Amino acid sequence: MVRRALGNHHVGPDTLLVTSDLGKTEPVADATESRAELIALVRGARHVLFDFDGPICRLFAGRPARNIARQQVSWLERQGLGHALTDAERRDPDPHNALRSLGQQRPASDLVAEMEKRLTEEELRAVATAWPTPFADPLIRTWSAMGVRLAIATNNSPEVARLYLEGRGISACFEPHLYGRTQDLTLLKPDPYCLNRALNALGASPATALMIGDTASDLLAARAAGVAFLGYARNETKRGELEGAGAAHVVGSLGEVLTILLERC
Repeated sequence: MVRRALGNHHVGPDTLLVTSDLGKTEPVADATESRAELIALVRGARHVLFDFDGPICRLFAGRPARNIARQQVSWLERQGLGHALTDAERRDPDPHNALRSLGQQRPASDLVAEMEKRLTEEELRAVATAWPTPFADPLIRTWSAMGVRLAIATNNSPEVARLYLEGRGISACFEPHLYGRTQDLTLLKPDPYCLNRALNALGASPATALMIGDTASDLLAARAAGVAFLGYARNETKRGELEGAGAAHVVGSLGEVLTILLERC
């Protein structure tokens, strides 16, 4: 909400400001309108597609993703392919980006298959130390109990998602709709492939679906699939990335989403 003061006069949320130099009216931002849009977005969803690492858990909480990304670069250098990545890709803390780049350069190659296998092994090891995202489990259970159908649409291995969900006792809320990384790495998000797979399997129209993600690639994939998007940002850096990419609705806690659902009951 935007509030301004002119002289001794308080300017409230429903007031129009008159600019002194242009003589034009400027509407004051109304937070209640944004809140109403968020409520409609959450309560109107009949199918919800979750990204995995971020909205459901911090997969690499105990095994930092940046370390795995560095290991990938070192491994490529040992194969004599350090030049295959740009300087930005070599520094990127997200291990999926180097994998995506190599997959685009050398599709269906043994090298790419080995790199993908190595990343899957790291992800599987990371499950044991993953941190649940606050409010994710009760939100998932609540949506499922309300009859909303859920799916995973992730760049992680679907086996990793399955293992984590089973450990949390919430796999039944999703099964069998877990769609993740395939051997074709050109289909990683922001390509909408995994979202479209989920929609088709659920028999869902994009107009009835909501994607919850924490990266710009999630947002772009949702746009390409014609699905509404809700950003989850666990910190201000994440929020800035999502809003900078054009996300209209971003929450800092899934507790806010859960509250919206429970208030409906």
